[in-house]
Amino acid sequence: MNITRFDQAPTYVAPNHFDMKCLRLQGHEAGPSQTLWMGLSQIAPGGHTSLDASPLEKHYVVLEGELTLVSEREGVKTEAVLRRLDSACFAPGEKRQLVNQSQHPASILLAMPYPAKAP
Repeated sequence: MNITRFDQAPTYVAPNHFDMKCLRLQGHEAGPSQTLWMGLSQIAPGGHTSLDASPLEKHYVVLEGELTLVSEREGVKTEAVLRRLDSACFAPGEKRQLVNQSQHPASILLAMPYPAKAP
């Protein structure tokens, strides 16, 4: 068992994340994990990510606050507002963006697999 205390979770810098504090809860520098890692992002009002795709599936759960999630797939944009305990899954290759359009901080849990290892 690997335990990461929230107040000891290591921070990490994610590219194209603005006005956000990212914490590693499990995996990578937070400890051993075989198939996936988990992080928590604290997003200030006005904070956001850019609209980018990832080759890996990503799962999000809003823990506090309200976030607008934008998706773009095959040129079609979709937007949804998620609130506490709402969740979303983005497919590999699907562009996604998180935006805090509210006046209050928001927190979101992220879970995603590690990239496949080359044979």
